[in-house]
Amino acid sequence: MIRLFNVYYPTRSIVLLLFEVLLISGSFLLAATFLIGPDTYISLVYENGMLKIVSITVFTLVLSYYFDLYEPQRISGRWEIYFRLLLVLSVLSFVLAALVYFFPGVDIGRYVLVSGVSILVITLIIWRRAYEWIIGLSFFRERVYVLGSGERAHSIVETLRSRRDVGMEVITGGNEVAPDGGLERFATELRAFRKFKPPVDRVVVAMEDRRGSMPVRELLALRLCGVVIEDASSLIERLTGKVPLDGLNPSALIFTEGFNVKAPLHFARRLISSVVSLIALTICLPFVPFIALGVRLSSPGPIFFRQVRVGRRGRQFTLFKFRTMAQNAEANGAVWAAKNDPRVTPLGRFMRKTRLDEIPQLWNVLRGDMAFVGPRPERPEFVQWLTSEIPYYDLRHIIRPGLTGWAQVRYQYGASLEETRRKLEYDLYYVKHLSVGLDLLIMFETIKTIVLRRGAQ
Repeated sequence: MIRLFNVYYPTRSIVLLLFEVLLISGSFLLAATFLIGPDTYISLVYENGMLKIVSITVFTLVLSYYFDLYEPQRISGRWEIYFRLLLVLSVLSFVLAALVYFFPGVDIGRYVLVSGVSILVITLIIWRRAYEWIIGLSFFRERVYVLGSGERAHSIVETLRSRRDVGMEVITGGNEVAPDGGLERFATELRAFRKFKPPVDRVVVAMEDRRGSMPVRELLALRLCGVVIEDASSLIERLTGKVPLDGLNPSALIFTEGFNVKAPLHFARRLISSVVSLIALTICLPFVPFIALGVRLSSPGPIFFRQVRVGRRGRQFTLFKFRTMAQNAEANGAVWAAKNDPRVTPLGRFMRKTRLDEIPQLWNVLRGDMAFVGPRPERPEFVQWLTSEIPYYDLRHIIRPGLTGWAQVRYQYGASLEETRRKLEYDLYYVKHLSVGLDLLIMFETIKTIVLRRGAQ
């Protein structure tokens, strides 16, 4: 896997994207060469033709990203890939036609854009089909043995088998994780793998209890033969973008790389948060009166909602939002908001989906109570309880809470103890790999989350 912005991506996905960059730009270059002829160089260099092709390429890649064409785990079947691909090309054609109609100067040359899109339809469909065939070859698959027989081992196997994009083929003695396990069985299987042609490429250690039960000699022998030996937690972290709480102990946090929150990084994040929030607030300001009027007319009560939340180092602050619930929604005490919560007004449900209710929190960011990116701030009534119920929950408070976060773009809305536990795993990953690049990536993915109306209900 390849690490970009402190996030791990399958090498296959990166190769897929790079090839499609070449195909998209190449299709329009080919169309320009055939239709413009000897004047192609002049059109591309002196009439900004190359810049236009680069812009079309970037726009097409963004469309593909928004249609999940680089996240196959979100796609139910192979046919859906080609359906979404045709949707991307249809949207691209419509946008290019509209731009040329209203701004003729956007065109590269007569029929160049039409021909470029036509070539692109054929090349992308052929390429995607070829890509599916190539990644299906055994040569491009990594043989992985899962050492373990408990729940953690089963979880690893299920994750690998559901992620075809990572190219890992799970193998064991009987192609399943056996329920009985035991040192002797594991040792026998590991010795047998040394005779495989091709041999096993990676061993993932997913044993529930390693004391006196791990076949150290066999693992060392495989390691010296070039086989990668990896802990299950590190593999899950790379595949899922979260730090699994199961089996996590203090030594794993103390001796691991990451969790390196230094003063310069705090300053850089604070500066970026302030600039982005100021720009966002300026853009949203013209819509604020209409949102306020809608809140006022939709249900009786105040326009703004104020609530105490817990911030960095446990400091409490007042968070501002547009009100989305009926007045006195918590007359009987603090209650977690749930999916399809009956207390939410019809307008409030729309505002939550589109994140319009969170516009006033930009003021919290400018004040320094929050960052633009970080774990979502929780109420003090819940923090004390969650800290006692979920290990390492207080680690999320070593940085400022955020308007958006890694858990918000990678996980569903959490409204229970178990869901909060799952969200914490994403928050810990974010804190561990904290960087400006990761913040910018989350901002970019937040736009996709809002446009596709994923997340909070």
